[in-house]
Amino acid sequence: MENEAIEGRRYLVHGRVQGVGFRAFVWRVAADLGLRGWVRNLRDGSVEVVAWAPGASHVRLEALLRQGPGLARVDAIDVSVAPPGEIPPGFGIERDR
Repeated sequence: MENEAIEGRRYLVHGRVQGVGFRAFVWRVAADLGLRGWVRNLRDGSVEVVAWAPGASHVRLEALLRQGPGLARVDAIDVSVAPPGEIPPGFGIERDR
């Protein structure tokens, strides 16, 4: 991430994405891509991913989110600008919200 501009994006992933290892999948993908941010389950059954990375990493992340882990079924992904705030030092799994 040294020479590329870091962009923050928020992904809301809809479908069968809870109870199928989706957060752990995202955490592993984030580690591989060197992302900063978090993933968490939302009460409506979706999964929220907030990530900061260079643009090319977001392209790869979105493609992998659409694929998901084996038992998941991704119906839709809403993408927006990440909420303002300090960029976390790493990537974590947050408490459900």
